[in-house]
Amino acid sequence: MSSAFSLEQIDRIIEMAWEDRTPFEAIRHQFGLPESEVVALMRRELKPGSFRAWRKRVNSGVSQKHRHKRNEAIQRFKSRMQRTIAQNAISKRK
Repeated sequence: MSSAFSLEQIDRIIEMAWEDRTPFEAIRHQFGLPESEVVALMRRELKPGSFRAWRKRVNSGVSQKHRHKRNEAIQRFKSRMQRTIAQNAISKRK
């Protein structure tokens, strides 16, 4: 699972999982991880309290992590900050 990913990729998966507007489908598209494996990675990599806060947020009405909960006006997979990221390649940020 996460052993196939570099530390930079794991950091990026965690960052995408924290972003409210990045759906699990985008993580699956970019890294091939289904939601259950993202949850397992988050559980393993985060502190227990941070993981509980993340899960609570994802499961609440605030998060749009699940495509069926998203506003239909949101049509993009990535934010404007992610312009330098293509598929699994992560460039250095300034």
